[in-house]
Amino acid sequence: MRAVAEEAPLRSELYSADQMEQHGKVLAAAHRLAPGRVPERLLTRLAENESILTDVCAQLGDAVKATRRTTPAAEWLLDNFYLIEEEVRTARRHLPRGYSRELPQLEADPANGSGAGLPRVYDLATQLVAHGDGLIGRGPLTAFVAAYQTLQPLRLGELWACPIMLRLALIENLRRIAARVANAHADRETAGRWADRMLEVAEHR
Repeated sequence: MRAVAEEAPLRSELYSADQMEQHGKVLAAAHRLAPGRVPERLLTRLAENESILTDVCAQLGDAVKATRRTTPAAEWLLDNFYLIEEEVRTARRHLPRGYSRELPQLEADPANGSGAGLPRVYDLATQLVAHGDGLIGRGPLTAFVAAYQTLQPLRLGELWACPIMLRLALIENLRRIAARVANAHADRETAGRWADRMLEVAEHR
């Protein structure tokens, strides 16, 4: 298998509902909005995520056909790839070209963290995914957004965009996890080949 560029999954300290509410206020106090418009980045990233997820699943599928063992995580990706594809298609359908440029963007400032230069509502979505371990209930979501708005009111367009931004953030996280699964699988294959060679040498010499 080919190596895939890795980025850390969207995973931070797991927050309770109360902690998530407090985190909303912390983010609202820290966020700084950029003036004007910035280039469209979310559609490009979605296309990259789709390409990597497709490539990883194809490589894992080839490994299965070659009767090499896979991990539970790899099996999950293969079994559920059709669902991932459907989520990508839905995300693309609900994110018209140029739409995210109309949303308030965060300044390209290190203080804004990984969300710098991206729509504010997308950063909120990635924070929910990271601190909820990918499990997002209506209660914590509502409390988080309400707490954020006590300091920085969101625009109507941002509230409307919350579902699609959550979908994009989950797809992003899947891409990052899939890359790790693929690279771990490649490392195991390499280790297996070396072990086979050493055994062969030991038997004959």
